[in-house]
Amino acid sequence: MPKKVAVGVVTSDKMDKTRRVEIHRKVPHPVYGKYIRKRTVCFVHDEENESNAGDTVEIIEAAPRSKQKRWDLVRIVTRTTEVDLAAMRLADAVDKEDAEAAQSESTEAA
Repeated sequence: MPKKVAVGVVTSDKMDKTRRVEIHRKVPHPVYGKYIRKRTVCFVHDEENESNAGDTVEIIEAAPRSKQKRWDLVRIVTRTTEVDLAAMRLADAVDKEDAEAAQSESTEAA
């Protein structure tokens, strides 16, 4: 029997060598026919910790590695372009403080 292959989005990368991947799909309501969004959550083995939250990844079914982990990472389809705004603001604040300190030292020395 062939192994299942799926494409999903990494929603958590907080565990070592494990990623939480959500696979989204749309299914029609049995009575009304309106399409409903559903998701499947898979825990995926990522040996090199190469994927990050927000990445779109391709996964393949594998032998069970633990209670929940039954998928392996094949490849990263697209990487996320999310930017950590808090880290950027902190870095800008530190740069401004360094610039102000350097400027005040140069005016005091003159």
